[in-house]
Amino acid sequence: MWTKLTKTGVAALLFISLSGQAQPTEKPPLHGNHWMAVTGKPLAAEAGAQIFQKGGNAIDAACGMLGAVCTMWDVLSWGGETQALIYNPKTGKVIAIDALGFAPTGATPAFFKSKGYNFPPEYGPLAAVTPGTPGGLCYMLAEYGTMSLKEVLAPAMEMARGYAIEAQTANSFEGQKRRLKEWPYSKALFLPHAGEKREAPEAGEVFVQKDLLETLTKMVEAEQDALKHKKTRKEAIYAAYDRFYKGDIAKEFVRGCQEQGGLITMEDLAAWKPIEEEPMHVSYKGIEVYKLQQWTQGPSMLQALNILENFDLKGMGFNSTRYIHTVYQAMNLAFADRDFYYGDPYNNTGQPMKGLLSKEYAKDRAKLINFDRNDAMAAPGDPYPFEGRTNPFTELLKERAHMPMGGGRPGMGAPSTGGAMNSGAALVGSNDLAFDHTTPGVPIDESLYHDRLWRGTTSIEAADKDGWVISVTPSGGWNPACVAGHTGVGMSQRMQSFVLDSIIDPFNVVKPHQRPRVTLSPSLALKDGKPYLCFSVQGGDTQDQNLLQFFLDMVEFGMTVQQATEAPNVNSDQLWLSLGGERMEDRRPRPGHILLGNVTPPYVRQDLRKMGYISTYGDRTSGPINAIMIDSKHGTLWGGSSNNGEDYGIGW
Repeated sequence: MWTKLTKTGVAALLFISLSGQAQPTEKPPLHGNHWMAVTGKPLAAEAGAQIFQKGGNAIDAACGMLGAVCTMWDVLSWGGETQALIYNPKTGKVIAIDALGFAPTGATPAFFKSKGYNFPPEYGPLAAVTPGTPGGLCYMLAEYGTMSLKEVLAPAMEMARGYAIEAQTANSFEGQKRRLKEWPYSKALFLPHAGEKREAPEAGEVFVQKDLLETLTKMVEAEQDALKHKKTRKEAIYAAYDRFYKGDIAKEFVRGCQEQGGLITMEDLAAWKPIEEEPMHVSYKGIEVYKLQQWTQGPSMLQALNILENFDLKGMGFNSTRYIHTVYQAMNLAFADRDFYYGDPYNNTGQPMKGLLSKEYAKDRAKLINFDRNDAMAAPGDPYPFEGRTNPFTELLKERAHMPMGGGRPGMGAPSTGGAMNSGAALVGSNDLAFDHTTPGVPIDESLYHDRLWRGTTSIEAADKDGWVISVTPSGGWNPACVAGHTGVGMSQRMQSFVLDSIIDPFNVVKPHQRPRVTLSPSLALKDGKPYLCFSVQGGDTQDQNLLQFFLDMVEFGMTVQQATEAPNVNSDQLWLSLGGERMEDRRPRPGHILLGNVTPPYVRQDLRKMGYISTYGDRTSGPINAIMIDSKHGTLWGGSSNNGEDYGIGW
């Protein structure tokens, strides 16, 4: 491909370190030999730096950053969910933290269908699962941190007393004020200038959260009281945990939730607990890549890596037509499996994860890739034989294959594991334009669709000189948030990630005390048994697409961590959306729809169009990736933070 490069293609090559020398990036790489803190907001990165400077380890710093981003409403809040991967240098093991809330009592398919929903709602009290972030923070700090909750929450509490709010968040309050006015506690918090032309705070105005400050103060009081009674550091942190989930904070949370029509009970809060679990992992060319279990979409990246290991990606050339096509097809095959087989393993057992992550299954899936065209009918495979079982869903998969996709088109194909590509349906168009499958020829609302596809959160990465490494992707309770009474806590909206019908995903049908399958996907990688990368990104269903390409940029194309965070990626729309929209047509896959960077050369665009792709373009398509590379050779840390948003890092 290199002989065909045009001027528009040269920019893409600037990301590749062909000679081993540094190449230009918009943001500078970060370097440190003591610690590194990277997250979604500059003030939150500063919170992590403060914790490190006071002697905390990477877990302490991550908890400090988590408290700060929740307090800043960085597309999440305290009522959301937290999930993390931690490398413990004392054991040499990677552990996983599941602090995702579960569905409350009364949350059933029949309940939501009686209200006219095809999926649980996007917003409001009925969108809420139990809060997970307070419990997850307390658990990580108690078990793997070194500091007190009082020390770690100090930056967040200072911010709750009042901080200068940035334009992005302030404007989001103003833009969502019609919905925020539906909930009295949200209206009082987010719209302090009620009745004026602008009711939300202005950029730079001091934003005060008295109720949240009281909630955090109560947690710290519980901890400090326990310490006065000679409890250990760990016991004292769990005393704060209990006050949130079983004490007066819980009572006010439940009262405020139910007053506004929510379902969460005191029994639900008391029954929920964070889970420490074994992560999933695969080896890609000798590098061990770790993800959370199948209650997240994380294993889909591992599946894609297994498929792509069968091809010479470096030989194809960075973002060549063949490379883009191969990565797109591998992602679609992995997402087809995600869409049907993933779900909470603690309430719906039997997911075929051993088969899905086997190298043999990946080889059979790789055989499905046709290098002439996009496979518009990519379907879930049959991983059960690869773990010695018979697929119990054969008939359901056949029925699923004939689900209407609009315009008279069938669904996403019948199950397959090998052989030739399934014969595809007629393509929806050949131009670089998107059309609504439900009404042929009618343009869809691209901004709304892509808001749902990319729906953001934040990410947190931290590492220290002693070898502790942590990657976190917290979320939930984003604006517009329904605040639970006088707690100052925005309730999660993660209920929308459940389905109400087995035909979409039999492992992810809502029921009380089950966790929804989420898009949130922190990542760790080890090389030669030692930490190599921790990386994460916001962006809904695109998270593991962007993280996959970030990883390949470094491993296959020799980019530095900062180059890889900025390098242009491609995104596939050929999957069931996990967020947003309460109708089937809002979430159905869009075969062949692809996001490309503006730097994509004209000949690549033309080649992809001939192969059945329908393209949209963006200036920055990497996703807001945050990452840390552990440089074992020099005993130092490299930090990278994408040029795609407000993400920021500090190292020392």
